Amino acid sequence: MSIEVNNISYSIKDLQILKDVSLTIKKNEVLSLLGPNGSGKSTLLKIISGDINPKSGSVLFDNINLDNINIIDRARIRSVMSQSQDIIYDFSVKEVIEMGWLEGKEFITEKFDNALKKVGMECEISHLFDKSFNQLSGGEKRKVHFARTLIQMYNKDFETKSRYIMLDEPTANLDISHELQLINILKKKTLEGFGIFIILHDLNLAYHFSDKVAFIKEGKICAFGNPDEVFKEKILTKIYGLDVSFDNSTKKISYY
Repeated sequence: MSIEVNNISYSIKDLQILKDVSLTIKKNEVLSLLGPNGSGKSTLLKIISGDINPKSGSVLFDNINLDNINIIDRARIRSVMSQSQDIIYDFSVKEVIEMGWLEGKEFITEKFDNALKKVGMECEISHLFDKSFNQLSGGEKRKVHFARTLIQMYNKDFETKSRYIMLDEPTANLDISHELQLINILKKKTLEGFGIFIILHDLNLAYHFSDKVAFIKEGKICAFGNPDEVFKEKILTKIYGLDVSFDNSTKKISYY
């Protein structure tokens, strides 16, 4: 079971954003996507999630073309945490999280707390439930959206179908403690059968927590494989345009 991204290209007028991109997102794995700003990372995530259509190529969820999956079924197969998710109206934190609930309003009172326990976020956000979302700090907002993204995958078919979670820079605005907590929750989700696709900028975080890593530059995949295969000084230096060193003894990446 996997998401197969096959020869995806995307452009806006004469500007080529993605060029013949192919990769595989597997169940039970974390695939991290890294690359310079403007290299096409967020656009690729939007195409894989079905928010926008590619100019050419295909996306297959467990061998089914994404074009043939209706919006309701997409919501049960994959959840998405975008980079920017501002909310205009004055919703409470609990109301924002409930936006990811797929089982219907009649089940919220009975199952909502159990669902939060299952996704591992109850202690982190339950004290914020009655607060206005728009009054939260940037880091608190990220945690609320993360909980909404996870709880979307809690539904009646939770144990029986493939599930994929897609996140665009979810650790932005988080301190190092909550950053590690978020990543560890995602790693636990892979043990439950989830496939995780995550955009990161932190090279060290990606190296230590990813099962697979893809590097993209100027809309093209430059390297794809397990961390030890792609975290090479030549590859990193070429992608980022500055001297990057990798210490094999400490497994640390340095660039200053």
